[in-house]
Amino acid sequence: MHAHQGLVRSAKTARRRVTTVAVALAGACALGVVTAAPASAEVSTRCGTYICVNTAHQDKDYVQDITVTTRDGVTGTLRGFVRDYAKSTAGVSRARFVVNREFSGEPLLVCGGLDRGGRVIENVCVKLS
Repeated sequence: MHAHQGLVRSAKTARRRVTTVAVALAGACALGVVTAAPASAEVSTRCGTYICVNTAHQDKDYVQDITVTTRDGVTGTLRGFVRDYAKSTAGVSRARFVVNREFSGEPLLVCGGLDRGGRVIENVCVKLS
């Protein structure tokens, strides 16, 4: 009788594990759907002498993110901005700025900048049209 009870407990434990794994997988799939980029997202890029600016956007007025990278791999203070939006990340050679904002007006410029040693080295803008 004790051996049978041990088997019953093992079956319950196995069902709980299967249920837990199923719930975890369903949650992971749902999270993947929520965080996936919209199908209409476009990526625009422009490079200068020292930096490249990439932006993911929908049409010409909704900016999802800005990625600024140095072309030479040397660190500095990188900035990403759209009009009044301005953030910076110091001591990096690549930075991603999550914007997720809608802007109205023409033309829309999505910009990135590089500062080194307290000096502005370069600003590069991508015009969304």
